[in-house]
Amino acid sequence: MKTKSNNLLGAGIVTAIAASLCCITPVLALISGASGAASAFSWMEPFRPYLLGITVFVLGFAWFQKLKPRKTEEIQCACEEDVKKPFMQTKTFLGIVTVFALLMMAFPYYGHIFYPKADKVVVVSLENIQEMKFNVSGMTCASCEEHVKHAVNELPGIVSVSANSVEGNATVKFDSSKTNKDAIIKNIDATGYKVSGETETSENPAHGQVGHTCGPNGCN
Repeated sequence: MKTKSNNLLGAGIVTAIAASLCCITPVLALISGASGAASAFSWMEPFRPYLLGITVFVLGFAWFQKLKPRKTEEIQCACEEDVKKPFMQTKTFLGIVTVFALLMMAFPYYGHIFYPKADKVVVVSLENIQEMKFNVSGMTCASCEEHVKHAVNELPGIVSVSANSVEGNATVKFDSSKTNKDAIIKNIDATGYKVSGETETSENPAHGQVGHTCGPNGCN
């Protein structure tokens, strides 16, 4: 019974991690510098609801086993158990496992906090500013969006970049004299998420205005 209980907890942890692996991987890729591994587990996203369900079921059953009233024979046998229970068989350990599993399951909702904020200031000529929207496949959550944004922001002349995992696209505003479409596509593709083409291209109508400063809050 003890081995069965430990196996249940192990299964709960594994499924909890697996449920959010597609969003944990981009953060690990950022920390390790292995950017191309960011989308390695994006294929698991369709299975996330099932993995979450298994995790909840396993942990719920473990808590039921721990809290259910003991039968008469179990109470009578309890007097023979003079030794203290191992820590892994206590409610405290089950509580720690449960909290860890919940943190893993909720990771897609807070994973973006691990990415540095784009704080750079870019001096551009408004007549060179272009905005392009790229179709990007493989993004499944906020962590994926932040990974794409981080990769694009590494290029010179990037005024702003946004990504949307639901719509599967990224919108980039940039100074065409400092970077170009091919460089942007190359940096996005390097993350493991793939660009399938641009959907919109627009040029800034302001001509002849130079020396403008663009930062996270726009241009002035």
